[in-house]
Amino acid sequence: MRLSLLDRSRTRAGRPDGEALHDTIARARHAEELGLHRFWVAEHHGVPGVASGSPPVLLAAVGAATSSIRLGSGGVMLPHHQPLVVAEQFRMLDALHPGRIDLGVGRSLGFTAPVRRALRHDPGPDVDAALAAGAEAFAADVEELRAHLDGTAEVTVRPATGRAIPLHVLATGRGLLLAARLGLPVVVGGPVLASADVGDALAAYRSAFRPHPGGPERPQVMVSLDAVVADTAAEARELALPEAHAMALSRTTGEFGPLQSPADLRSAAWPDQVRRRVETHLDRTLAGTAPQVRAALEELVERTGAEEVLASTSTWDRAALLEADRALAAALGGS
Repeated sequence: MRLSLLDRSRTRAGRPDGEALHDTIARARHAEELGLHRFWVAEHHGVPGVASGSPPVLLAAVGAATSSIRLGSGGVMLPHHQPLVVAEQFRMLDALHPGRIDLGVGRSLGFTAPVRRALRHDPGPDVDAALAAGAEAFAADVEELRAHLDGTAEVTVRPATGRAIPLHVLATGRGLLLAARLGLPVVVGGPVLASADVGDALAAYRSAFRPHPGGPERPQVMVSLDAVVADTAAEARELALPEAHAMALSRTTGEFGPLQSPADLRSAAWPDQVRRRVETHLDRTLAGTAPQVRAALEELVERTGAEEVLASTSTWDRAALLEADRALAAALGGS
């Protein structure tokens, strides 16, 4: 199975946000040394725990620091951008780093209500109607974006490179059928990946897949999840603890905060609800020894038919994160 990384430029408590961006660049260099397939970055707005709000800007810096690994976005949130502008940004990246650029797109509207309002995406009182309209608009935007990238739009995007930029859809539910209709690869993660009917959903995607000129001939699935490898399962869970705590706390406070050290977390008093959520998150994380994680990923790949794993792991200690990346690559037969 191919192994790639998604790095969200996680910030650390007590440290400047900008350090997280330099950490992302260093991690990309390390991923390239390990021989990993892709290195993707994310788009989050107004989130204290994430420094990356602009994938194209960060990818330009990552590309300048690497030479061969594929680079991309997991993903650009298309509702916030005009398709023409996104196409121009990624055409520029392709011109700067030829043949290495991917474009993953999603349709998240923002983490909190203030952020959604700032992004001009206040759903108003009828949330269901807004979500349905948003899905239709996203489908139209994806088609327009692809037309700009493949040269069939009425505007020619510059710089024209003559190379294809692979387009991926971050998909759940309805997004899978959209990707199938458009003949696009999908990236599947989050709750849908853990659901009992994920196999049926992906089977429907594959059955409905219709190739598009210039795109892949067959459906392609990438699964994205946290995967942490250490010498013992207990050590792996400890590495996963900062992310699990941040996620659990966000459901209580509505704010996804910077990572904290395991030592500080263990010394603090947690409300029972937060403790339960932390344990649930850790149980869902693939955290263990190399044989344990490999076996779990092989089962996941068999269940989903995925061709690639996109690991979105993060932890407090930067050196430990790089070592966990190395151990994961070795566990899956890489470097």
